[in-house]
Amino acid sequence: MVYHSSFVDDDGIKKACSCPLLPLKTHIKGPAPASDPDKADIVDEAITFFRANVFFKNFHVKSSADKLLIYLTSYINIALKRLEGCRTLAVGTKAIINLGLEKVPVPGEPGFPFPGLFTLPQSQEEAELLRNYLKQIREETSGRLLNCAYRANGFPNKWWLAFAKRKFMNIVIL
Repeated sequence: MVYHSSFVDDDGIKKACSCPLLPLKTHIKGPAPASDPDKADIVDEAITFFRANVFFKNFHVKSSADKLLIYLTSYINIALKRLEGCRTLAVGTKAIINLGLEKVPVPGEPGFPFPGLFTLPQSQEEAELLRNYLKQIREETSGRLLNCAYRANGFPNKWWLAFAKRKFMNIVIL
């Protein structure tokens, strides 16, 4: 069975394009509300569930947070692909920073990985809100992923980077 997000209660959660803007434990500036540092957030869930969820070809969405979990699982897959050839933490950090500098597409724009996952933005403000949230959550995910993908001595963790070869939901990552 696929692992679903524990953030099933949407009450009081702001949304953009049907994507919940869930709280994050982050120091990165952006539209995400601050989360309790002692509780797990959606990024923690995505990283924890990644190695199990990446094996599934189908993902039944039970809550709007699952949509964000699907997006983050796909992003982690992309990030691991970029880290695959990086032999040190310094080189991996540079690759992740370059990935973070790329333009973040929103639904309705070319390059968005899941066209039907989120609704199209109703206004330019909603599109920019979602773009900024996705950029913030991608940067936070990248930082935490580096801690998993590389050991304390700066060398790659083969038990994480081996998952770069997997295709999540049969999507080919370039």
